[in-house]
Amino acid sequence: MTGSGVVVVGSANADLLVEVARRPSGGETLLGSDLQLFPGGKGANQAAAAARAGATTRFLGCMGPDAHAGFLLRSLRDAGVDVRDVRTGERPTGTAMILLTPDGENSIVVSPGANHAIDVAMAEELAPVWLSADVLVMNLEIPLDTVVHVVARAAAVGVRVLLNAAPAASLDHAVLQACDPLVVNEYEARTVLGSDDGTSFEALAADLLAGGARSVVITLGAAGAVVGDRDGIRVEPAHRVDVVDTTGAGDAFVGATACELAGGASLGDAVRFATAASAISVTAKGAQSSYPDRSVVEAFLRERDGA
Repeated sequence: MTGSGVVVVGSANADLLVEVARRPSGGETLLGSDLQLFPGGKGANQAAAAARAGATTRFLGCMGPDAHAGFLLRSLRDAGVDVRDVRTGERPTGTAMILLTPDGENSIVVSPGANHAIDVAMAEELAPVWLSADVLVMNLEIPLDTVVHVVARAAAVGVRVLLNAAPAASLDHAVLQACDPLVVNEYEARTVLGSDDGTSFEALAADLLAGGARSVVITLGAAGAVVGDRDGIRVEPAHRVDVVDTTGAGDAFVGATACELAGGASLGDAVRFATAASAISVTAKGAQSSYPDRSVVEAFLRERDGA
């Protein structure tokens, strides 16, 4: 199976990773590993994951006039992503500074750079591309005004919108109504709802659906994912693997989900595939560099299913 028609409008970052024994305390200096450079950025990651999963994928974004841009474009092309519509701006290419601890967890600070040049005017120049998508993927690493504009325009003409509301931000009702699905983690779900109570994950999903989302996926890391749509709310379990680096695992999930939806899969089946792709991604360092090809995910699922 080969999916088609995934368009990602989003961010691209050069990930600067240092391994440390633990996270530093305030005012503390730690020695870490040699600096490692990986391709990243939520938008670029999601595009790379969708393409490796089998979807025809185009990435729309903005990078700076620097060496990091060339590095990121090469990585996307290697993954099979169409990058003809990437713009070059005056600001430096986005960067993410990542501290990675031995348990595979990370702390990240993002400098958006050229990603914040993706304004409504730039998005409108590229409208013929994203208005023709089978699945449009967006996240919140670009200006929120741009996201709101593009999501509304796309949904109005029947484009299926997958919005990954990360980094966390509140969303108005009109944006929620366009999401099919809204993909969030627990913290992001509570931020969207403006609630920090002890509600269960299933109740959170129900509240997001009641708030207007057409469908919703709440990712829970090692606990799997909660899926909610017109067929009800259920849990897709995670796979146990040896964790090396969790950087970009959520983006692997989003990209693989978009690929499956573009290929006509149900949301439940898409999430099942994406859960496996995400699990495989955490067994290697980096984001895009850890994303598996479709054949690898299918073999993984056959093995887990005992086939």
